[in-house]
Amino acid sequence: MRQMEADDAATVAEVREGNIAAFRVLVDRHSRAILRLAYRMTGNEQDAEDVVQETFLRAYRQIGRFELRSSFKTWLYRIAVNCSTDLLRQRPRSAMVAVLENAAVEDEPGETVADGAPSPDQVVFSTEIQQKVAFALGELSHAERAAFILRHYEGRSIDEIGRTLGLRTSATKHSIFRAVQKMRRSLEPVVRSMA
Repeated sequence: MRQMEADDAATVAEVREGNIAAFRVLVDRHSRAILRLAYRMTGNEQDAEDVVQETFLRAYRQIGRFELRSSFKTWLYRIAVNCSTDLLRQRPRSAMVAVLENAAVEDEPGETVADGAPSPDQVVFSTEIQQKVAFALGELSHAERAAFILRHYEGRSIDEIGRTLGLRTSATKHSIFRAVQKMRRSLEPVVRSMA
């Protein structure tokens, strides 16, 4: 992990010196992770692709502001979360929940179904669960959703989530805690029905 951060810092330094092609290396290195995050935030592949483009456009324009001692990936995540949040704020809440529910039925971008496909009953049950999870995610505030996704889908540390969202450690923990509590309340009927 440290090696990637060192590689990113060296590549950023090249971009700052005018090597535009070096920025392509950063895009290639991080675009899949940013697409995955954007898709989980927006629930729509086209929106996620738009967020990725906007994220890298903003990163390129603001590359001079990046502090080389920081993690480039964390900086990109912060930009991607902000771009996703900007896009989501333009939508009515009901439209966003519908998009997230529909996205739960689709595979993540670039994913394919493996051989040994599940039975139709398993697919229906899985789809219902995914829709309920997506609905519960849609009920979270933008900050809670970002904190939850970064922690539970992306596996980011509390410190990294805090840096990404611009929050202190206690506020980061509180955002994750609130998100988990809301998700538990929303999904409680599903869990009970499975028992």
